[in-house]
Amino acid sequence: MTAYFVTGTDTDAGKTLVASGLLALARRHGRTTLGLKPVASGCDSTPRGLRNIDALTLQAQSEPPVAYTTINPYAYEPAIAPHLAAHRAGEIPTLDDLVAVTAAPLAEKRGMTLIEGAGGWRVPLNDTEDLADLAVRLGLPVILVVGLKLGCLNHARLTAEAIRADGLPLAGWVGNLIEPGLSFDATADEACYRNNLATLERSLDAPCLGIVPRLTAMTPTARAMAAADHLALPGNL
Repeated sequence: MTAYFVTGTDTDAGKTLVASGLLALARRHGRTTLGLKPVASGCDSTPRGLRNIDALTLQAQSEPPVAYTTINPYAYEPAIAPHLAAHRAGEIPTLDDLVAVTAAPLAEKRGMTLIEGAGGWRVPLNDTEDLADLAVRLGLPVILVVGLKLGCLNHARLTAEAIRADGLPLAGWVGNLIEPGLSFDATADEACYRNNLATLERSLDAPCLGIVPRLTAMTPTARAMAAADHLALPGNL
């Protein structure tokens, strides 16, 4: 089994897009796959229960298929920080709970398993624990998704420092272009963009697994397949 924890520089950095793209790419290479999102807020109420679009996207790229509750055992409706949504729902998971619910899926030892966090590295799980603690407890190498926008250099460097300070290796990083209105067609914009990427490559000291362009007007599955075209699997795959 090859498993990684996927985190981002911030909320909406593109964790799910990158994770689903990596899973789609692994499937192209004939590998079994599994994407987990143990805790998710911002879920929709459906006849089958609460469903989160990010978790559904990961489920669609998991092969062989698995039940939704395996992908996302802790689902909350309010689109707020997970620990606040959990308090509101009266169902507050602990780190031990998350380790327990991920034990069986990880034991399947699929070719590639990704566990996606929520928000950034230091997002709280409850009043005393962070979601990052799950990656630490499981000893997983981390893939960092950098939302490419103004301020991303600081966010990326601080996140990488925090990951390493917690004793985990940074297996690689992916840049995801999210800044609206920037196409980098003009010479000045292109130069700034390339300089930012060069700074990230130097300061993160980890392999760049790809740069994903802005992908719009696509279904989540189509976006995953398109993202896969711009990604590379981590080295030991």
